[in-house]
Order: sequence, then structure tokens, then C-alpha cells
Amino acid sequence: MSISSEHLDLIRPDDWHLHLRDGDEMASVVGATARQFRRALVMPNLKPPVTQVAQAAAYRDRILAALSPSAADLEAFEPMMTLYLTDLTPPSEVERAAETPWLKAFKLYPAGATTHSDQGVTDWTLCDHVFEAMQRLGVVLCVHGEVTRPEVDVFDREARFIEDVLIPLRARYPSLKVVFEHITTQEAVHYVRDAQGPIAATITPQHLLFNRNRLFQGGIRPHDYCLPVLKREVHRQALVQAATSSSPRYFLGTDSAPHAQQTKETSCGCAGCFSAPVALELYASLFDSVGALDRLEAFASFHGADFYGEPRSTTRVRLRRHRQVIPESLPLGPSRIVPLMAGESLEWCFEGAGV
Repeated sequence: MSISSEHLDLIRPDDWHLHLRDGDEMASVVGATARQFRRALVMPNLKPPVTQVAQAAAYRDRILAALSPSAADLEAFEPMMTLYLTDLTPPSEVERAAETPWLKAFKLYPAGATTHSDQGVTDWTLCDHVFEAMQRLGVVLCVHGEVTRPEVDVFDREARFIEDVLIPLRARYPSLKVVFEHITTQEAVHYVRDAQGPIAATITPQHLLFNRNRLFQGGIRPHDYCLPVLKREVHRQALVQAATSSSPRYFLGTDSAPHAQQTKETSCGCAGCFSAPVALELYASLFDSVGALDRLEAFASFHGADFYGEPRSTTRVRLRRHRQVIPESLPLGPSRIVPLMAGESLEWCFEGAGV
């Protein structure tokens, strides 16, 4: 890693939690990620969800086809795929996944937890045979860590998930590799830090940069609404400490989630922040603000690859210390999309890959 007053050079990073959607929407956004990242772990919550290896292969082909016109400039961006875990997933699908190099994990959505999660898991015990196969074959389980019972306050759902679900699950399957996705609380930070066995966590730019006050500055701000929702400042500070701690258990996962402007700015707006166009600059701004730029490379480029057993990238990217203003909106198929921090400025800009 090389840091100067004007530039920041680091090994090309990976995004270990990304939403791309499909069709024209996917084609509009995938280039933003491929421009900055060597690999991305693509989430499977399409409609219908990606539940089988064959479906994931077809989806991956569509992603690569959308990139083909500019592939020479993207240095072989590689989409890594996940499968959507349901109550009916058979162990045989785990076996097929384990034999597929680009199929890296199953994603567990508690039913009703977030966008397109209605076919998610309703009863964890129904998946015991799948968890056993995943543990035996070394397949990673990525979890959206929230309980969804209506009596649990939305700000407490992640902490309750740890006590009610994650601790008992990992007691039964202590060698199962688990990624606690997009953690948002001090409780999650401490659990991942102290737990025994193979566990890690992804952290998003929005949860590092903002607390829940952000949602209400000047009125309701739908483009800052995501799930899990932003939390109190004490939780944000815990996330910052974790991300900049050099612990290999925390790594970059943007959870960038494209939604058309009209589906966010409505009476019942979708959850998800679209950070892909400036993802690396957002992380760099946060690390810079706490004097930890020298730790960004490990968080962004090393820890996730190591956990998933992938080789670290051999190429580099460069950020330049130069003010940029984030666009107010961008194309999304026939619609428009509003990126995270639209109209605001950052002190870093992405200069290029392969430097």
C-alpha cells in the first residue's frame, strides 16, 4: 500500500456483499462495481430467487454479458455467486455448490426481513440437514442477522438475532463458516470479535458514516433507508473501531442495492442504499477521517479474500485526493436512481485500476 499527500494506492479490493438486480437495471449498475473491484459476491434475492446452481450460472452469464463491451478495461472482474436458502433447499444443492468454484455461499434471509425475502427461511430447524452439509463441505453461510417477530423493536432485531438464533446455531454447528452480513450494532461487533470458530462480518459504508439521525435530517430521507436500519451513534462508533482494528474478521461489503427513484420516493419506499459508484471513496473518506488510511487495504482487499479462500488480487487501484460532487441521479434502465450522498462532496475520487 502506498499513501502520499495526493494519492492512495492499494491492492484492488473485493466487494463481499452486492446486489445487482437483473435485466436493464443490472446492466446499468454492474459497471460501477466492476470499475473498482476485482470480485463481488452477488446476492440471490431476485424475483424469482436464485436457489439452484444452474440458475446462478445463468445469472452469472448475464452479468458477464453486460460487461463484455468494456471487458478490456475492467481487468477480468469476477462475479462470485450465492444461492438463496429456503426451507426446502436439499443437501444435494450444497454438494453441487461445493463443486462450483465461483459459487461461494448460501444466503439466509429470515422470511420478511428485507427486500424480496418472502421466500426466506421460516423455521431454522428445517435447514439442519443443509447446515450439516455446509459444515462438512466448507460452504459459507451468509446471514441477514435480524429476527422478524413483530413484537421486537426494529432497532433491537440484530441484537436479538445473536441471542435467539446465531449462538444456538453455531453451538450445533461449530465448524460452519458464517458471515454475519452488514452488521450494525455494538453487540454484533463484540460477538464477531469474541466468538469461537470460523466467523466474520461485512460492514457497509452507510453504517460506518451515518447514525440514525441521518434518516431525519431535513425530513424523511428515503435514499438513506436500508435494512438493517441505521442505528445510534454508539453503534456507529463500534463499527468504525472494528473496521479500522486490523482484525481479519471484518471486511468490506457494500450491500449496494439499486432501487429506482420512484420506488424509494413513495408512501412505502424500498430499503437499500446505492453506493456502488463511489464505494471505495466512501470507505476511504471514513478511514481518512479517523487517521486509519493505512488500514484500509487490509479491510478492503485482504480479509474477505482470505476468509473465502480466494487469492488476493495482484493488481492495484489508485484514489486521488480531489474533491468530487456525487451526481444527483444516474440512469437505471428506463428509470433513474439516486446514489448515496447524492449532491454531496467527497474529498477522494477513484482514478483507475492497474496502476
